[in-house]
Amino acid sequence: MKIVELVNDIKIPITNEEHDLMLLFRNQNQVNRKDLNERQVQIANNLVVKDVLYRKNQDGKITYYKKTN
Repeated sequence: MKIVELVNDIKIPITNEEHDLMLLFRNQNQVNRKDLNERQVQIANNLVVKDVLYRKNQDGKITYYKKTN
């Protein structure tokens, strides 16, 4: 388990798998769903529910973004 501090100074626990997925956002601000495997998509959706990521559907292409504010 890891603890992530959100932008609004709230700390939330995330699993090691979720932490590994968050490492994809280290050098980029978005990740396309097509670049993720099935398990990573499920984890990304869990992070959307936890309000760590947000998901955008534009023209049928789903992209995940790290919350910045």
